[in-house]
Amino acid sequence: MRLNIAALAAAALISTTPAFAQDRAGWPDSITIGTASQGGTYFVYGNGLAGFIGEELGVNASGEVTGGPVQNATLVQLGDHAIGLVTMGPAYEAWTGQSELAPGLEHRDLRALFPMYQTPFQVITLSSSGLTSVTELGGRRVSVGPAGGTPGTYWPRFLNTLGVNATVSNAGASDAAGQLTDGLIDAFAFAAGVPISAFSQLSAEADVRMFGFNEAELAQILAAHPEVSPLTIPAGTYAGHDYDQATVAMWNFAVSNASMPDSLAYEIVKLVMENPDRMMQIHASASETIMDNVLNNTFLPFHPGAVRYYEEHGITIPEELRG
Repeated sequence: MRLNIAALAAAALISTTPAFAQDRAGWPDSITIGTASQGGTYFVYGNGLAGFIGEELGVNASGEVTGGPVQNATLVQLGDHAIGLVTMGPAYEAWTGQSELAPGLEHRDLRALFPMYQTPFQVITLSSSGLTSVTELGGRRVSVGPAGGTPGTYWPRFLNTLGVNATVSNAGASDAAGQLTDGLIDAFAFAAGVPISAFSQLSAEADVRMFGFNEAELAQILAAHPEVSPLTIPAGTYAGHDYDQATVAMWNFAVSNASMPDSLAYEIVKLVMENPDRMMQIHASASETIMDNVLNNTFLPFHPGAVRYYEEHGITIPEELRG
């Protein structure tokens, strides 16, 4: 009996070893994840995700500072980055060949992996400025984040929709926060998963005011920009700020190139979806990185590895979203 058991165990080991090797066939030795500027949520989320992938999947993964979703979409399309963090507005423009970075290039090799969180649009100012609404930014100096990022792309459009003529500049989140405290700008208009680390730091160090859109502004923005949806940032999201902020938001997804091995895409999605506590340790915004939010993507095909994982867990991916 002992010999039989030993023989069975040896046979099982032999039979599983090739399967394991096959599962990792084509896996790269290292991968890069496109994030955004330091001080923003993408930077924290992406670098934390890279560390988690490295620990659990044995792939050397690293986050890289970029200009944000517009650039990330193109870097993934061209195969320069394995994974990119994108908001779905810029991703749709890239998919349809309307990217500001690569106009005319349809990014048809992008594939969705998993939902991240919603990106609310927020403004922060020093309380001494007296500013309390987006409309009041007319004639003021406003940083809107890095060129090519979600805020850098959409805040100028929102200002134009509202007829607000501000002096707009671009800077990374940390730099813009410093410019605000130094009096070089009057407001910092940004978009990232909340709490935005740069906003949290500013609120801890200075007397600041944060706001989204008032009722009249919100109606105009929603009518003109169907790619966003209404959202309320609840009181208490930032220490010392006991008021709700009505605003708009866009969904974020992690994306890969279609050429990523199916088994790697599957394992990355499995890792993220089955470890919510660890993802929340990376950033609080990952509370929305859950199965319930998978179908908030309405146009970008999912990677086949992601499709396999979701359908194993009861989520039917529509035929038009099967990559």
